[in-house]
Formats: sequence, structure tokens, C-alpha cells
Amino acid sequence: MKLKKKVKRLLILLIIVGLVLGGYYIYSKINKKEEVKEIKVINKIDKYGYQLKENKPSKYKKLFEELKEILNEENVNEENYVKKISEMFIYDFYSLSDKTAKTDVGGTDFVYKEVLENFLQNAQDTYYKYVESNVYNNRKQSLPTVSNITIDKVENIKFEYNDKYDEKAFEVDINWDYTDNQFSGYQKKATLIFIHDGIKLSLVELQ
Repeated sequence: MKLKKKVKRLLILLIIVGLVLGGYYIYSKINKKEEVKEIKVINKIDKYGYQLKENKPSKYKKLFEELKEILNEENVNEENYVKKISEMFIYDFYSLSDKTAKTDVGGTDFVYKEVLENFLQNAQDTYYKYVESNVYNNRKQSLPTVSNITIDKVENIKFEYNDKYDEKAFEVDINWDYTDNQFSGYQKKATLIFIHDGIKLSLVELQ
């Protein structure tokens, strides 16, 4: 009789331990915070403040290397400079597939600091509005990637923004495609205006 009671108590104890362990396992799974990998800077153009992060696609990394070559010239050709950053802006801003969330807006390295806040807000309210989070690399959403980029026209213009007046600003007409036809209805052409900001050329207007 005593043996049966001991066995019964042991079974109850095992059931309690099992429930506790099982409950803890489920709780830890639900509340587990996965580590978000820190994104490292792998290349820089210090004089101009441009940085290349490791999570950028290979095409963007190639464009960055080309920009670095242009800016390392003793006498920088500004037309080549503005063409390259126009390509980089279009590729980085309009490619959504590599973005981690709607707040991860591309092309900001090239935007004039005085319009950056407004630029970010507009992007998050429009083009980036429905980008789902991919912080843990589990997103299923299909998003566009820019493919061929063509610059149609580059010309110097006079441009005024607030108290900033630039007699040799750049106006760039540009068009592009996407890697997948399902995004053929997305924006595929734009006019970019860049002004001088010290030694840099910065995007002040996107049309």
C-alpha cells in the first residue's frame, strides 16, 4: 500500500516537473528576442562622408567602388560624379528588396541635410509605406529591385533653395527598369536636382 502511494506521488511530481519545464519552454520561445546582427561599415570615402555597409547588394558595392575612383581623382569631374551618385540614389532608393523595414529608406547618403527629415517622412508615407519588417530575415513579401539605369540628360542650372543659391547646380533626367515584370507599373523615371554643399553634391529635389 505504501509502495503504491510512493509511486503515485512520484508520478504526480514528474507531471508537475514536466508541466513546469514545458511551460518554461513555451514561454521562452514566445518571448525570445532574436539577436539583430550589427551591420558593419566595410568601405568609406572619408573626405565626402560616404559609407558602404556590408548588407548592401553587390551591384551597389560596385557602384560605390566606381564612385570612390571618381572622387579619388586629383581633379574631380563633377559631371561623372553627379552621374554616379544619381545611379546610386535610384538603385538604393527604389530597390526595396534589401530593406529591413519601412524606416530603412535608401539613398539618404546623397540627400541634402536640410531636406532630409522631410524626405524621410515622405518616403515612409508613400513608397516605403507597406514594406514589411525583415529584421529577422523571415519576410515573405515580394519587393522590387532596380535593374538597368539610364541617364538621359545632365545639365547645369541655376537653383535657389531658401538662402542657398547655386549657379552651377545639376539637373539629371534618369530612367530605370526592375528585375521583375510584376513591378512594371512602379515609377521608372525621375528628374534629380543636385546642389553644391561644400565639396559634395547633394540631392535637393526629386521630381
